[in-house]
Amino acid sequence: MKLATVAHEGAERTALVLDRGERLLLLDRAHRLATGRSDPALATMQLIIEGGDPVRRTLDRLAEQAPAEAVVPASAVRWLAPLPRPVQLRDFGGFLDHFRNARARIQGVPAEEVELPAVMLERPLYYFTNRLAVTGHDSDIGWPAYSSVRDYELEFACVLGRGGTDIPTADAAAHIFGYTIFNDFSARDTQLEEIATGLGLSKCKDFTDANVLGPWITTADEVGDPYRLTMTARVNGEEVSRGTTADMHHSFADMIAFASRSTRLEAGEVFGSGTVPTGCGLEHGRFLEPGDTVELEVSGLGVLRNRVVS
Repeated sequence: MKLATVAHEGAERTALVLDRGERLLLLDRAHRLATGRSDPALATMQLIIEGGDPVRRTLDRLAEQAPAEAVVPASAVRWLAPLPRPVQLRDFGGFLDHFRNARARIQGVPAEEVELPAVMLERPLYYFTNRLAVTGHDSDIGWPAYSSVRDYELEFACVLGRGGTDIPTADAAAHIFGYTIFNDFSARDTQLEEIATGLGLSKCKDFTDANVLGPWITTADEVGDPYRLTMTARVNGEEVSRGTTADMHHSFADMIAFASRSTRLEAGEVFGSGTVPTGCGLEHGRFLEPGDTVELEVSGLGVLRNRVVS
């Protein structure tokens, strides 16, 4: 099942994605047509996630019925982030070869000569990014005036369906509601300045609409094995990156177990995978220009498209 959040007729609505995104079933309208009443649990993606199995059974019934009066073409909506206000947004370093490639490019040495800190191999480290700076498919990304080195990052993400503390790795996958594509836009010139201070990431990742999620959430049962997916990036229609989720050193289960140590996780949190190897301009020495359109595709999860503007 693929679930989206869209703007339709001036309102934010949840929807079931049909025909690979060409049509959408507006969930609240479908429920009213089927039952004669609204269901508050379908009002937002967060409520759908929190609703658990009872809401999923409702969604299954609506998917079977799919009243035609509740179906609209994609041209009639504006795509929003499927989870417009994540409870929390962490981005992890799941793909270690991305860091080797990036450091090799910066240091001017072969990637095989880059030695990463042991802690990166041992732990799925992460940073908190701005959960309020989130946008969706087909949005224009206004680049901040303080940066002139514009980069995309090809990632995917899991959305938690259940929270918990000290979650065992063996149980962690059961806490995942679904998966979506994540473009972690990065101001690289600003990033290099900030890393040099030893204080971590700041304005290189923290600007309006820097975090793009979408185009929808594909539920975990439909994805199946998330570590067999092909990841591709195109700029202005030209393929510039290709990788596979099979190269993840740290799995989402590892991330959930690590992040939940002595910490309460909540339903509706988003965990970014980190950038797949070759999945950003920094690794190639090729960056974005104003007007460029970036498309990120992950098999089974759709295509996430955005244009960068100055």
